[in-house]
Amino acid sequence: MSWIASYFRFDELNTNWRAEATGGLTTFMTMAYVVVVHPGILSEAMGEALFGELLFATCASAAFGTLLMAVLANYPFALAPGMGLNAFFTYTIVLGMGVDWRLALAVVLASGLLFLLLTVLRVREAIISAVPEPLKRATAAGIGIFIAFIGLRNAGIIVDNPATLVGLGDVRSWTAGLTLAGMLGTGVMLARGIRGAILLGVAGVALLAMIVGAAPWPAGVVSLPVWPATLFAEAVVNLPLTLESAMLHLVFAFLFVDLFDTMGTLVGLSERSGYLDAQGRLPRANRALLADSVGTVFGSVLGSSTVTTYIESATGISSGARTGFASLVVAVLFLGALFLTPLVESVPIFATAPALIVTGVLMMASAARVKWSDASEAVPVFLTLVAIPLTFSIADGLAVGFVAYPIIKRLSGRGDEVHPLVDVLALVFIARYVFLT
Repeated sequence: MSWIASYFRFDELNTNWRAEATGGLTTFMTMAYVVVVHPGILSEAMGEALFGELLFATCASAAFGTLLMAVLANYPFALAPGMGLNAFFTYTIVLGMGVDWRLALAVVLASGLLFLLLTVLRVREAIISAVPEPLKRATAAGIGIFIAFIGLRNAGIIVDNPATLVGLGDVRSWTAGLTLAGMLGTGVMLARGIRGAILLGVAGVALLAMIVGAAPWPAGVVSLPVWPATLFAEAVVNLPLTLESAMLHLVFAFLFVDLFDTMGTLVGLSERSGYLDAQGRLPRANRALLADSVGTVFGSVLGSSTVTTYIESATGISSGARTGFASLVVAVLFLGALFLTPLVESVPIFATAPALIVTGVLMMASAARVKWSDASEAVPVFLTLVAIPLTFSIADGLAVGFVAYPIIKRLSGRGDEVHPLVDVLALVFIARYVFLT
């Protein structure tokens, strides 16, 4: 076992087996909802009869992408089919535009191959390295608010309000009450230095929910997986059709959203965990991006929409994960979910809310290092920080910062602080929102 600790550099990164295993389990628990939610969304486009096959594609693609992240990049970042992109796949492309789901899978595959090409050419790595330091800190803090918002929404504490967009939910409900209790309990355990506090909070809320009847007990433990015979390789068969002009804009739409969503997530997680070097660059960034790209290609062949890095990885990092061994744990758990689906389904989504909220608190530390007295940095940082949760998109929030940063810097006479690539990306974002929205 010592060779495993050596491979993942436990001593160098000041970690141990317990911290990595706890971090991996925590990350999986906070993103396990994807096992059920993702197949549910895609089945609306492909038919409910394919739910079992979609569940296999979900777990297998998540396990494969996360395993690549562990082995190639040695980062505790977990991958799975992206929730925003699966909605785009189902509701916009298939149901909205009437594109056959087989062709839509081919669009995902084409975008994945383009991701892979850009990664091999190191274009994506260059973009990440060019992100200004203030925007990296803003992205981390913005993601913190974002995932805290998701947690509050999942618990029913924040709800939709036609008059004010959002409002306070029924705090007397079991879901809200248990979430608040879990959040306070997790906070107390963190303050007292208890290891695995975030994971204990999730497990505690889930158990209490079952005891009081707010969530059902597991209907079973073991189930057999269903091989995606109908879905497998449909993306490959229909790939030539994506070269038609009517399909190319959809390929680039997937490419654009995943590129900048992944970039924002990697930057935010790396800033939170301290992986960025003295120049603000992410070591082994190309390997991390390679895992993301290959994961998307693999997932599309199995029948899933785009695979991407998950912001819920921050919960595992907050629990002590520092190496790819935590990702290895997540990958194994996703494979196990193929056989333990009833058990995974029994964890209510609101049980993970305390973990998301507390992790959001921890990620706000990045905002403390922003030069708030410097308006040329404070304004782009603030716009990025608030745009991520308010647009419900890391990519859109990062776009706001990328546009504001070079404009304010150059018009204030400090253009020498702007990387030329940032100017190019600002123009790309402007063109995207003016002409492609």
